[in-house]
Amino acid sequence: MGTTQPAAPRAVLVVGASSGIGLAVAQQLSERGDRLVLFARDQGRLRQVADALPGPVEVVAGDVADADAVERAVAACVAAYGRCDAAISTAQAMAYGTVESLPPDVLRHLVDVAVGGTGNLARSLLPRFREQGGGHLVVVSSLLAEIAVPSMGGYCAAKWGQLGLVRTLQAEVRRERGVHVSVVLPGAVDTPIYRQAATYAGRLGSAPPPVVAPGRVAQACLRRLDRPRRLDHVGPANLPAVAAFRTVPALYERLAGPLVDRVVLRGPRSEDHAGNVLEPVPAAEGLRGGWTTGGRLRGRTGRARWRG
Repeated sequence: MGTTQPAAPRAVLVVGASSGIGLAVAQQLSERGDRLVLFARDQGRLRQVADALPGPVEVVAGDVADADAVERAVAACVAAYGRCDAAISTAQAMAYGTVESLPPDVLRHLVDVAVGGTGNLARSLLPRFREQGGGHLVVVSSLLAEIAVPSMGGYCAAKWGQLGLVRTLQAEVRRERGVHVSVVLPGAVDTPIYRQAATYAGRLGSAPPPVVAPGRVAQACLRRLDRPRRLDHVGPANLPAVAAFRTVPALYERLAGPLVDRVVLRGPRSEDHAGNVLEPVPAAEGLRGGWTTGGRLRGRTGRARWRG
């Protein structure tokens, strides 16, 4: 797995643990002996995940955008294990559509999850970290925290705000002994989020290539937990994309729209809907979304579909 085994099991809160990257994080932490509290919106789905894990697990249902729910989750970790050594936050909400097409409540909740949720975690965790002499918050954000993508403006805004908040937190705790804040920025990941996303673009979205496995992002989270570092990119296209966005912005903007049409908005036509942004859809959750490395969606027979 490429991570260092901790000297003693940690007590870790995993936010967004019911699906995708969060589920992969929970699996890897539990397999190495860490004690977990799983936090996501649907109690039944969390119970399914917990029952499949080998180690000690507690579950708390709630929305990361709800400060009281986050406080309950952190308190549950302390009550169950005597401390909360770390939290790994993977909660995500995604929507496709131009900025003007996104309903206000959808745009607001994207920001509430990414920015408000991270703030809620910091508010509940940092006092505990100080009391116990240390702790680590690892936030999974996105490549889109450092670039802009047409028809994903709401998601970009949420992720830019989240990264700004995390980098500010890092500056604020830098002199506090044993307290760490890290951010992991993955590119496209093979999770169910693309089919669960809201869409106001007339089509369902796809995972743009190159697509990495959720386990790879989980490994990056565990590495940061074991060896603290401020920022970690995951995905071969990340650094070239950021460089192009920063150094040749006019060319980037000229190419971005056609690329989005070709590799992002290439799913079946769809009526506008809010996906799982405002309410969970537990039946659609799971570890992987079925995307190939090249960004194609595999069917039950293994054949690639949704060819751009």
